[in-house]
Amino acid sequence: MFNNIGPMGLILIAIVVLVLFGRGKVSSLMGEVGKGITAFKKGVNDGKAEIEAEAATTARDVTPDTAEKDKA
Repeated sequence: MFNNIGPMGLILIAIVVLVLFGRGKVSSLMGEVGKGITAFKKGVNDGKAEIEAEAATTARDVTPDTAEKDKA
C-alpha cells in the first residue's frame, strides 16, 4: 500500500500537514516526540543498569559442595 509513495508524495503530505496544523503546532509536536524518544532511551539504559547491578550482587557459585556429591 505504501510502496508507491515516492519523494513527491511525502512532500505533498508534509505540505498538507503544515497547512492543516500550522508550523508552530507541528514543531511543538516534533519537540514532544523527541522528548519522548529521549525518555524512552533513558529508561531502557536505566533498566539495563539496574539488571546488571542486580546480577552482580546476586552472582554466586552454583557448583555443588563436595559433601553433597558424596551423598549422591
